[in-house]
Amino acid sequence: MNTKLYIGNLSFDSTENDLQDMFAAFGPVNEVNLITDRTTGRSRGFAFVTMATEEGAKAAIEGAANKELHGRKLAVNEARPREERSGGGDRGSSGPRRNYSR
Repeated sequence: MNTKLYIGNLSFDSTENDLQDMFAAFGPVNEVNLITDRTTGRSRGFAFVTMATEEGAKAAIEGAANKELHGRKLAVNEARPREERSGGGDRGSSGPRRNYSR
């Protein structure tokens, strides 16, 4: 069973390959997803690593939490399900803007 882990407090210098290499020591890694800013392409300081086994995920949580990578102590937890977001739409607008100044 795949287990997705949240990796926080990453240095902006960290790469997906760095995470792949680090977490492969704890068990088989299925996927590494480093989250980046859409406009700049720069890392946002967190990532998700999907471990192939539950045992590997537990070993990674215990072994990588507070371990340093590029001078930063990592936060490693089991990822929580993504929360449902509203589709945008009405942002509190009360209708079209009107200029009533005279």
